[in-house]
Amino acid sequence: MISVIFDLDGTLVDSEPNYYESGRRTLERHGVPGFTWEQHAAFIGIGTRETLEILRERHTIEAPVDQLLAEQNAAYLELARGRTRAFPEMRTFVERLHAEGIPMAVASGSSREAIEAVLAGTGLDALLSTTVSAEEVERGKPAPDVFLEAARRLGAHPADCVVVEDAAPGALAAHAAGMECVALPHAASAADDPAFATAGLLFRTGHQEFTAEIAYDWLSEHRAA
Repeated sequence: MISVIFDLDGTLVDSEPNYYESGRRTLERHGVPGFTWEQHAAFIGIGTRETLEILRERHTIEAPVDQLLAEQNAAYLELARGRTRAFPEMRTFVERLHAEGIPMAVASGSSREAIEAVLAGTGLDALLSTTVSAEEVERGKPAPDVFLEAARRLGAHPADCVVVEDAAPGALAAHAAGMECVALPHAASAADDPAFATAGLLFRTGHQEFTAEIAYDWLSEHRAA
């Protein structure tokens, strides 16, 4: 039986603006002003801890990574509780899979607290009860650990899992896990990234092009193959 594993940020929910703003505030607090969206975009799909480790070294920030992570998570949660939305077509897709009893999970680079807050705030927690945070595995994306753990919790073989992702590191992680990938790049300019070359289904313009019907039909054909 096919199982579907969803990335959270940028895939199920439009949370990147919140991550950008929380990161910008954290960096500014530690003497790094002017962090731009373009700079943030280079880290989309990479775990928050890994991102902060890179930025801390790049800007010679004295505070330890754990402190930076706690500050950014607090800022993110404050923003996420008030203004995170689920992508409408993605919600429709999840609802259809749930109605058919297809096992689903969320595997994200976000903290567990952030995952739970976002799912509860959007009402998706009623449909997606199996979740894995990168905090719970040894390595974040592009390593396959978070997807393999999600498959384990679902009782599914990796080869029977399909990952839905918006970022190149996640697509690489899905391939490394031996899973098919439905990819909807967070920016059209990213669609030519070699990481998406192995995607079974690629929506080149991301959510602008994604529809629940197309994704469901592809999944149905994949299940029948």
